Amino acid sequence: MLTHLSINNYALINQLDIDFSSGLSIITGETGAGKSILLGALGLVLGNRADLSSLKDTSKKCVVEAKLDITNYNLHDFFEAAELDYENLTIIRREILPSGKSRAFVNDTPVNLLVLNDLKTQLIDVHSQHQTIQLSDTNFQFSVIDALAKNHENIDLYSNELKTLSKLKKDLEKLEKNQQEATKQYEYNLFLFNELEKAKLQIDEQQDLEEKLEKLNNIEDIKLNLSEALTISINDEIGIQNLVFILENRLSKIAPFSKEYQELYTRINSLKIELDDIVTELENANEYVEFDPLEAEQINDRLQLIYNLQKKHTVNSIAELLEVHDELSEKVSQVENADEFIKQKKKEIQEVSSKLDAIATSISKARAKVIPDLQKSLEELLADLGMQNARFSIKVTPTKNYFFNGKDELDFLFSANKGGNFGELKKVASGGELSRIMLSIKKILSENTQLPTIIFDEIDTGVSGEVSNKIAAIMQQMSQHMQVITITHLPQIASKGTQHYKVFKEEINGETTTQLKKLTSEERVKEIAEMLSGKELSESAIIHAKELLN
Repeated sequence: MLTHLSINNYALINQLDIDFSSGLSIITGETGAGKSILLGALGLVLGNRADLSSLKDTSKKCVVEAKLDITNYNLHDFFEAAELDYENLTIIRREILPSGKSRAFVNDTPVNLLVLNDLKTQLIDVHSQHQTIQLSDTNFQFSVIDALAKNHENIDLYSNELKTLSKLKKDLEKLEKNQQEATKQYEYNLFLFNELEKAKLQIDEQQDLEEKLEKLNNIEDIKLNLSEALTISINDEIGIQNLVFILENRLSKIAPFSKEYQELYTRINSLKIELDDIVTELENANEYVEFDPLEAEQINDRLQLIYNLQKKHTVNSIAELLEVHDELSEKVSQVENADEFIKQKKKEIQEVSSKLDAIATSISKARAKVIPDLQKSLEELLADLGMQNARFSIKVTPTKNYFFNGKDELDFLFSANKGGNFGELKKVASGGELSRIMLSIKKILSENTQLPTIIFDEIDTGVSGEVSNKIAAIMQQMSQHMQVITITHLPQIASKGTQHYKVFKEEINGETTTQLKKLTSEERVKEIAEMLSGKELSESAIIHAKELLN
């Protein structure tokens, strides 16, 4: 519910602060007084686009602020999703700077216009003759029926399942496309895979083989140097082993004389043990060093196979070849197991489709159940509004197609004249008839759902007499369930308001400004009397005004 509107430096308004309350609020004023400016300012704070022409004084910023009581609107999830601070009394502020830049805030948190527009649809419904275009929109017609059928939860559930179905179908399409492409390459990929599989590559194999081949290719040098090393080590006269033995023997004789000599002896003894081990290994190495042409050939062949595979797959290591092996394995597996994958995906699609069908059936049944009461209520309301022969033919037809809100097609047909043929609203209903139909729909919705604040912008244009009284009565009934604000030229409607505001122009210091004031009881009598007879008030107009107010 809109509780307060503050406007600064907008169009013809310098500064305006106005409080609103629940029930039916009436706004009247002469043509051109600025009623549309109020709606423009409200539209601005709720997300409409603006430019510098919105500024009354282009050297100052324009600020429009609306306070709304959203206690009963169930908007906690929306605020959480938009990362906004939730407050029961929410403040929306819009600023237009002299530079032309625009800023918007919800409870002092900056927001973009997309968030503001999403929030607007849940807070205020500005209803004008232009809005009757919605009546011919199938989505709007469905929304009316679904609101009465209380299909909200089922449609949310349906929507989630439909997203799942869409994803599964895309996955299936991708699987089938991949299968077709993979099948074309299957034989070649299988050949490459088998070639790598047969090679039985090991991660460190290449380095080991290259080291072994290097050893075999230099076997003569290795043999010669090993022999010389042995000679140096074990020669009776000059051999290192013999000299170390002599050194050990000499130190053993003096070791008992001091700790220092004992340590030297221990160290040379360790050296002798290590040297003995080295000599043993040199002897073994020298004994088994032989050139094996068969082994060299086998190693050469194995390395050549590895080199050829690396060249074929444009890689530089066995690790990369093993990655290629895994990729080929997956491609081959995709083809060989594709039928099973596709079969599984189709099964999942069938399961989700069955869920969707069940939900869609529930939605359809709920729609069909409320349609007779909707038709009857609309026809009765329109009869009161001077359309005694108005008839509706509303029918939902289940289909095999999945739409965003179910599987139904909707025929929402209307006939305004007795014995007339049914047709689409936009083709058979006049502008005035559409306004009364929309008013009737909003009235029905207000009794069955939690509608936001609704603002009627001169939808009574072209209406007079008893019909205007009926329109006023409907608005009054709606205001028992929601906040209703109406801009009107009809005294019959103006007299039914809980509170009455007047828009007027005033010249201050040679400057024309738009003002808005809440009327007292006496001012209200005068305003309605003027609406009845004009500026020249007659006694009969005042009496009539009082009768209307009573």
